[in-house]
Amino acid sequence: MDIPFDRACALVESALQGTVRQDLVAEVCKLPLMGQALTRLRESLSANTFKSGPHQIYLDKWITAYDLRTRAEGFHALHDWDGVAQRVNPDGIAVDVLNFLIGQRGMDATNPVVPAILIDYYFMHVLSLLSLRAWDSGDPSANYDRIDGLLDLLQGPGGSGQRFADSAATLMLIATAHYERNENGYVTLLAQVRQLNAFHRTRIAVGHASAMGCHLRFGFEAQCGRDMVLLRDDNVADYPWLCFALVNVMREYARLREAGIEGRERQVVVEALLNGLTPDARAFVGAAPAVLSPSAADRAEFVELYTRYRDDLLREFEAWRPTDGVYSPLCFYFNFSHNVLKGEVVDALIWDEPWPLSLDDLFTGVPREGLEPDDKLTLAATLMAYARSNPDRIRGRLMPVIVYDPAGGRQAYRTAMEKLKD
Repeated sequence: MDIPFDRACALVESALQGTVRQDLVAEVCKLPLMGQALTRLRESLSANTFKSGPHQIYLDKWITAYDLRTRAEGFHALHDWDGVAQRVNPDGIAVDVLNFLIGQRGMDATNPVVPAILIDYYFMHVLSLLSLRAWDSGDPSANYDRIDGLLDLLQGPGGSGQRFADSAATLMLIATAHYERNENGYVTLLAQVRQLNAFHRTRIAVGHASAMGCHLRFGFEAQCGRDMVLLRDDNVADYPWLCFALVNVMREYARLREAGIEGRERQVVVEALLNGLTPDARAFVGAAPAVLSPSAADRAEFVELYTRYRDDLLREFEAWRPTDGVYSPLCFYFNFSHNVLKGEVVDALIWDEPWPLSLDDLFTGVPREGLEPDDKLTLAATLMAYARSNPDRIRGRLMPVIVYDPAGGRQAYRTAMEKLKD
């Protein structure tokens, strides 16, 4: 069934407005044990259908159609990859987490916090799917505005209190931050993203520069054994995205600097630029590597802008040298962004306490109103502890896939600054 984008958004909005989610939580919580309540909830999430009291919301036809279309383009936005079985998981990510919770807490007394977070986590993935279909009909930038509004509804007063992302731009990052056998979809999506207006392109660029800085530093250390040639060869799909991100962040820096705008907005941009450069600064300020051949125009513009503002940037980068006791994303290493978010959600479900931090919050050390100074450090340490207790086998060794390493962050900073000053 071909349901237009605006109609799909309206159906999601009907589920996020009013008391639909609260009524569904109340309905499943009539069952005394957590396992019973979650089994009932799984029926709704698996069927993409919500019936509670007067509410009858059917999402399955359009979600199935959009998911099939997205898979054909190369992305599994709703389903995770099973590296052991070498296949895509049959259940959606939210249902996978729900099943894990049944195993961990099935005999606990039902607590409404758990189904509330799971329902929101499910809808977050639905919105992430929409973020990949914004080019199907209508104006893509206006469609991203619409998704931003739906995300505000999801994370507003009617929700669980768990934060996931700050914008549709981050939802798109989450939707595509999986292992994909066919990487052609990244090429197509990058061409589509270029069609967005400057506001949404900049949001995507800031998030991707930060995420790819963390992701590629992990790849350099863990998967490539500190071999830069191997890093470039192993991340052919990532480098054009990183180049796109860096040139668009650089444009935003130029705009802010020429307008004399300082404060948090500029700090986030400068930090994202530094983060994105740390894995392989020489690829952007030295000789152009072959992996960036498809990005020649983006790289040339980046070099021109970086050269123009080089001295100012180097001074501003000094503020983001990692220090002990202060959170820095330069110290954060991980395999995939969506695993970071999944770890945060699982911790919230285990302890019945939603986190007030979004994935975006972990991409920056710039303080945000409403967060305690140690919140990010606490979450990063929590995620690393989970990753250490469930390591992956990489190059024949068991390794955590989420790491917070201040010493490594300081080394990454020093190395990048040496190359940027060279």
